[in-house]
Order: sequence, then C-alpha cells, then structure tokens
Amino acid sequence: MQPRNMSMSGVVDLAAVKAAGEAKVKAEQARAEAARQGGGAVPPSSLVIDVDEAGFERDVLQRSVEVPVVIDFWAEWCEPCKQLGPLLERLAHEYNGRFVLAKVDVDANQMLMQQFGIQGIPAVFAVVAGQALPLFQGAAPETQIRQTLDQLIQVGEERFGLTGITVNQEAAGPEDAGQAPAEVPAGPYDALLEAAVRALDANDFGGAVQAYKNVLVDDPANTEAKLGLAQAELLGRVQDMDPQQVRNDAAEKPTDVAAQIAAADLDLVGGHVEDAFGRLVETVRRNFGEDRDVARLRLLELFEVIGPDDPRVVAARTALARVLF
Repeated sequence: MQPRNMSMSGVVDLAAVKAAGEAKVKAEQARAEAARQGGGAVPPSSLVIDVDEAGFERDVLQRSVEVPVVIDFWAEWCEPCKQLGPLLERLAHEYNGRFVLAKVDVDANQMLMQQFGIQGIPAVFAVVAGQALPLFQGAAPETQIRQTLDQLIQVGEERFGLTGITVNQEAAGPEDAGQAPAEVPAGPYDALLEAAVRALDANDFGGAVQAYKNVLVDDPANTEAKLGLAQAELLGRVQDMDPQQVRNDAAEKPTDVAAQIAAADLDLVGGHVEDAFGRLVETVRRNFGEDRDVARLRLLELFEVIGPDDPRVVAARTALARVLF
C-alpha cells in the first residue's frame, strides 16, 4: 500500500477478492440467524466499536460476512488521527448501518498493526467477507472518503450480498447520546475543495493546484488544502516524465540536483517513500549553497505529501538535521 493515496478515484480495488458466492451464502445465513434471534436490529452504539487483538476475529472477521467493517488504526499521540477519527465516526452514524467502524489503538495492539503492514497512521482498511482491503492512509478530505465508502458499500452489495445491518434508533441508550447524525453546515471552502478533487480525478493537476491555492490565500493553515496542494503539485511534476530516462539520469549523474529531485518524485509516487527521502537527504549532504537549498526544500515538500506524523518523515527529518548541522 502506498503511504498516501494521491487520488482516491478507484482506490477500492476489490477485483482480487475471492469466493463471492460463498460470502453471499454466509451473509444470508447471518441475516437469517439475526432475524431468528429477534430481528437483528442493533443500537446506534454498535456502529462504532473499539477492537483489540482478542476480539478481532469476533468483532471484525465474523461481522464482515454481514456488513463491511472499516478499520481505523489510530493512536492518542497522532494529531491527524484526532481529525480523521471523529469524521469517520460521524459518517458511520450517517450511513446508518451500511458499514461498521472498528477503531484499533495501535499502541495497545502492535500485533494487529504488524499483520496489516501499517507503516504510518492514521491508516484505514476495510474487511469484506473476511478479506482485508487497504483504503487510504493519512487524513483525507471528506468528499474523497465518502467516494471510497460508497464504492466499498456498492461492491459489498453487488458481489457479496452485504446489505448492512438494521439500526434501531429507539434502542439508543445513554452511550448513544449525541450520536445521531446532525446536519453539518457547508464550510466556507467546501466548493473549492470539491472542485480540486474533481480536477484531480480528471488528471487536471494544474486546476487542482489553483483550487487549493485559492483556499490557502484566505486560510493558510487549512490542512486539507495544504495536503491536497502538495499531492497535486507532485502528480503534476511526474505526469509527463519518462521514468526510464529519469532513472538513467539519476544513476549517471549522482551529483546533479535536478536529476535526483526528479527521481525522488518518481520514488514517492511509486510508493518508495524511504528511497525518495534517502535520495534527497544524500543530495543535500553532497551539495552546498543554492543547490543544497533546492534539494532541502523539495524534501520538505515531500514531507507534506506523506504527513508530519508518519514515522518515515520523522526519521528523514532526523537524518536531514544530521546532514545540515
């Protein structure tokens, strides 16, 4: 899985998911059993659950034959997690049983983190009919998250017969207070951010860059726009590259700053995050003056694409500091 999806268009690739027929049978059996036990309706509190290693098979794997389970890997110290987590919880209640959100604290569940190959958080996976699927990593715009969830739910229904679970709002207890989905007013930049997402999906990276910049003019601290701008600029730079030529130039000209920067961009888009960072740290080490600063600034831009809390960014910042000082 790449460290952060550059665009969520088509990110839910379920073509490799096997045994659709068997999963449909299991889903039908699960619904029949739930109906036999009293209709199967659950309170709203069942839509968002905390999951640990001991209960993972019961709470996630078994439940996934009835409803898609979205897993949010998070930690208390992770700032982007504090933005993404509440958003996913709100969407779980808004979707009203079309998926269940399982929250996994990675500090307390290191084995699950290793089994899923988590390299940075927040990271979001789904489990459908027992199959684990990577969705995205890092804080993502709400519009893109909704697109991903819609794709997930659609495929769950069409391939596996997963129609979700019934939520009984009348069975809400004290723990459900405040959980009912509320109307959220549109933010002042929602139209611009949605325009940027549409431009990304259309490979109009210049248009996306301009849309994100328009947001940042009035709101320089807008996290979504800063992330989107970094991604759009990166994709725009590599769009017309000849990968083989870029690789050859980088190998033949180890001291050429432009060649190394181009190769680092390709590394990152290809998911080779450590390679991209290591290449630019080494370029900074080898050069001085303006060339060194150009390489350093590009490295900082690539940090923005991945996110400041990613362990690979933290390690690369430390390596960069050693070279500079």
